[in-house]
Amino acid sequence: QVHMVESGGGLVQAGGSLRLSCAASRRTLSEYKMGWFRQAPGKEREFVASISMSGITTNYADSVKGRFTVSRDNAKDIVYLQMNSLKPDDTAVYYCNGPVGERNAPRFSWGQGTQVTVSS
Repeated sequence: QVHMVESGGGLVQAGGSLRLSCAASRRTLSEYKMGWFRQAPGKEREFVASISMSGITTNYADSVKGRFTVSRDNAKDIVYLQMNSLKPDDTAVYYCNGPVGERNAPRFSWGQGTQVTVSS
């Protein structure tokens, strides 16, 4: 099975920035549309952002538009999520995966995720 490996999380003050990275354990990500999801304590996992295979098309949840930027480096087979102007509500475990369909169903098994904690 393919597992996602997320990194880059941490503790940051409100207004700060973090950049998350995502790689795959056994497969090249450049062949797929990729995305980021997050799960806050006591809440369901939710879609955050996606990027097409070419990197030309991106989509964002309303809650992160204008603050987060998803990108990819297909040569390195890495997907990034640049998070700026972070808010305490952004606190969650962040996961990457390949969203499929209108409901952004996960294509791959979920990885461990990376914890992002934003203090007020």
